[in-house]
Amino acid sequence: MNVTEWIVVAVVFVFGIVLGAIATKRRQSHFRRRQLDEARVLFQGMREQLEAKFLQRAALSGKPRGLRWADCEFEHDVAYARDRQTGQLCALVAVSIKFEAVPGGGMEEVEAVDNAKFGTAIFHYDPKHQWIPDGRPIFNLNPSEAVLRFHDTLEPVGQNDR
Repeated sequence: MNVTEWIVVAVVFVFGIVLGAIATKRRQSHFRRRQLDEARVLFQGMREQLEAKFLQRAALSGKPRGLRWADCEFEHDVAYARDRQTGQLCALVAVSIKFEAVPGGGMEEVEAVDNAKFGTAIFHYDPKHQWIPDGRPIFNLNPSEAVLRFHDTLEPVGQNDR
């Protein structure tokens, strides 16, 4: 083979690699969009059950110490994010939580116990097509603030992915 033939082979080889990379990226993007669409539908269909499971897990966590979960209101809107390393989806929902002091827990005299606390409830999407509540809210951050705060591990997903 002469130099010209080697150059042609190299160009064709590089062109093939570039086309393969583009096709792989498109397939992955299509899969992620489809997965997000399926996950959204599933989340909305199971929302009440997921909120109840979140509350059960949160109440069993024993946190914050000396307090008992009295009430939790979930906002309507849901923000979705993806773990940058694993690709796992998560749903983030703003919550308003009320606590009551546990007798003998050392918090009975604290006036702020009665104040509602805001935060974000997190739900993780399992590859087996089910949502799993975390049970540990992120206090003092709404969903968009939580994604910004944890930008090194979470990337927002949503309408722009369509």
